[in-house]
Amino acid sequence: MARREFLILAAVLLVVPALATDISGKWTSEFDSQIGRQHYTWEFKVQGESLTGTATQSERGTTEIKEGKVKGDEVSFVEVVQVQGQELRISHKGKVSGDEIRFTRKVGDFTEYEIVAKRAK
Repeated sequence: MARREFLILAAVLLVVPALATDISGKWTSEFDSQIGRQHYTWEFKVQGESLTGTATQSERGTTEIKEGKVKGDEVSFVEVVQVQGQELRISHKGKVSGDEIRFTRKVGDFTEYEIVAKRAK
């Protein structure tokens, strides 16, 4: 294989995984937590490795996604919510597999648990 062909192939292989993990759009999840059953809808927008959008929780309303990143099949972002007049950081780190994202959700320094988000159809 010529050097030029090798470089083109290498470039294509680097781009394809990024395209395969585009999570732009609506995702939903329902899960049990320490404060009861929660219903979430995320609206994700991906540009390159940057993730923006909103998180809507049925009881609390909508917040902006902060510090969002997508790299390969890994996703991370933070929600900053107000609870009893205090800011609370809820961080999410997950792995995309088709129409599902398995997240580890860390709520401040209080608790950490696994949730699954599914692409809304």
